[in-house]
Amino acid sequence: MAAIELNGVSKRYDDVVAVDDLDLVVREGEVFGFLGPNGAGKSTTINMLLDFVRPSEGRIEVLGRDAREESVSVRQRTGVLPEGFGVYDRLTGRKHLEFAIESKAANDDPDALLERTGIADAADRKAGDYSKGMTQRLALAMALVGEPELLILDEPSTGLDPNGALEMREIVREEVDRGATVFFSSHVLGQVEAVCDRVGILRGGRLVAEDSVSGLREAAGTEATLRITTERLPEGAVERVRGLPGVSSVQADGTDLRVGVENGSKTSVLNALEEEGVGVRDFETEEASLEDLFRTYTEGETGEAA
Repeated sequence: MAAIELNGVSKRYDDVVAVDDLDLVVREGEVFGFLGPNGAGKSTTINMLLDFVRPSEGRIEVLGRDAREESVSVRQRTGVLPEGFGVYDRLTGRKHLEFAIESKAANDDPDALLERTGIADAADRKAGDYSKGMTQRLALAMALVGEPELLILDEPSTGLDPNGALEMREIVREEVDRGATVFFSSHVLGQVEAVCDRVGILRGGRLVAEDSVSGLREAAGTEATLRITTERLPEGAVERVRGLPGVSSVQADGTDLRVGVENGSKTSVLNALEEEGVGVRDFETEEASLEDLFRTYTEGETGEAA
């Protein structure tokens, strides 16, 4: 069963189309990254999943239930970390957790959740005095109440330092190991690439790409950079590499070589160097980052075609 399924979903505000004929399936037990530039329709989609906003057209199912007709049941089984989460300034961190636990009729230990998200030492401080990162950790703790079947995390690393972002990713993986599904929306593309099994990219309200990061690389035809360390690098060998099919750029620096290559061209580069009598000490491939892919799908013709 799909954890999330959208069929022909559109949302219009007068003459503005926020989401346009969106089909999307998120499988049970995966971490799905939901990306797009500002105004692409990500927040509108999340609000429709939670029935905070009603679609103009189409059908949405969450955890096998109609998101509109059975919204209370959906939210009871879902943990949400919303973007721009606001605290009750006069309530302590523990009181926030107690409220969330009571709302879900759960039996979680608030102190255990605060410990897990790294703010146990601030349990009895008023949340109005929390830093932005501490507020984000509190919101994550509240999302984890009741061992939800689905976690919807909207910009979860906002305000977190690198250690906090790493701890957040570890919690996400622990939740998946427990059996949860995670729907992860973020502008921090490194976080998405580190934790997500598949990625969907939204542009202008339409889904322009959906695959694993490696699948997106292949579909986009983005090149990789081959970094080679040699024993010696004669000019003739550099020119030989520069003339190979599938090679877009060559930069030589002493005995080091950086070669921009298309898929399948790496072997021909190494073979050409060997034929030129060049001893290769080491080599590594730098694939296109998710940031590079994001630009490809949201700014260029690839996004239109996909």
